[in-house]
Amino acid sequence: MSSCCPSACLSVSSASAYSDLQQHRPSDVHRRPSPASSCVPPPDYMDGDEDLIKPKKLLNPVKTSRSHQELHRELLSSCRRGGSGVETKPELQRVLESRKRDQLIRQRKQEEEARKKISPLEAELLKRHMKLEELERQQEQQEEESLRAPEFVKVRENLRRTSFHADEKEV
Repeated sequence: MSSCCPSACLSVSSASAYSDLQQHRPSDVHRRPSPASSCVPPPDYMDGDEDLIKPKKLLNPVKTSRSHQELHRELLSSCRRGGSGVETKPELQRVLESRKRDQLIRQRKQEEEARKKISPLEAELLKRHMKLEELERQQEQQEEESLRAPEFVKVRENLRRTSFHADEKEV
């Protein structure tokens, strides 16, 4: 303190700390410190008194909780295993996505069933079509059987037809 002059200390005590900060700009960083700043005495708690109680850092209650420690341990172990065990989506989002997926599947099934359902008109047309196909098959089978039959059977059927037609014309 001997290097400090009493007039300089008086000027420092009258000036506010804010005005000192305003005077020192970033461009003034490389300048010499003012003689007033050398007059400021060091704080009392830094004297190194051993009888003072030194403050301890407060513990974070979240980090000290058992559930947080277990969760942190689980995350560390899953990261060591490969990191794929950690789920990136929250549970609510996963549930909503699964419901949406199920709803889409149900909707597609309903659309397919609607396509499969046939109107009464279409059902009647299908029945008639099936009957016509069955009749065509029967006629084809009869023609094939008649082609396979021996010659005398064919002649006999032709005679019957001609005799039947002749009888109709007479009547």
